[in-house]
Amino acid sequence: MDLGLGGRRALVTGASSGLGKEIARVLAAEGASVVVHGRDEARTEAVAESIRDGGGDATAAIGDLATDAGADAVRDAVDASGAPVDILVNNAGSYDITLGWDTTSPEAWAEIYNVNVISGVRMIRRFVPGMRERGWGRVIQIGSLVGRLPVAGYPHYVAASAARSALARSLARELRHTGVTSNAIAAGGFVTPPVESMLFEAGRQYGWGDTVEEIEPKAIAAFGPNDVGRLGRPRECADLVAFLASPCSGYLTGAVLPLDGGA
Repeated sequence: MDLGLGGRRALVTGASSGLGKEIARVLAAEGASVVVHGRDEARTEAVAESIRDGGGDATAAIGDLATDAGADAVRDAVDASGAPVDILVNNAGSYDITLGWDTTSPEAWAEIYNVNVISGVRMIRRFVPGMRERGWGRVIQIGSLVGRLPVAGYPHYVAASAARSALARSLARELRHTGVTSNAIAAGGFVTPPVESMLFEAGRQYGWGDTVEEIEPKAIAAFGPNDVGRLGRPRECADLVAFLASPCSGYLTGAVLPLDGGA
């Protein structure tokens, strides 16, 4: 299926590793020109280079989106490197699942909201006005299932995840009749390097095995049951993003799509 992404330009934030890296790779494979964003210059450039080595079109943009200066640096890099952005994938963010209600300070609440929500707003303010003027665009937030299914722990991240989803819906209303859509993905657990580390630690702690294949079903049953019985793979998220980024999704806006194995 041709998703019609040829000639489109996508900015994927937080794309130097994990889900963002795979999203950038798949969008490039579908024909989009991709701007790979990250804070670490070496890792970000390496992702862009790997896409180019595979025949795709990719450039890098470096900046800390938790600051206005960093967001401006990304905008300037995009402006200097080619055509305007048609597709914005707000993937950058962080999580800390070690804190609870009694241990999460107001400063930690503010920081995770800044990193996970306001960073995306900074990108929206810099790139969506151009989409509106041109009459076409896609804005996609990558959030978490805990925004839909809150848990007692790490409440600051839970609240920020819910805010990302609400942001996407509010933006969709703002962009009605403009040709620009706004959607979000409420992602469950995916096998990324940090999650693999947690799996291996759980495997050692509970005697569940030494490989992801051995540990995964036991960890899912214990910590996050879902109807599929496994974690997601980054390609599965990237494929959904590619659809949302494409002209094929033009009738879909203001949606928060669960991608969580039926949790």
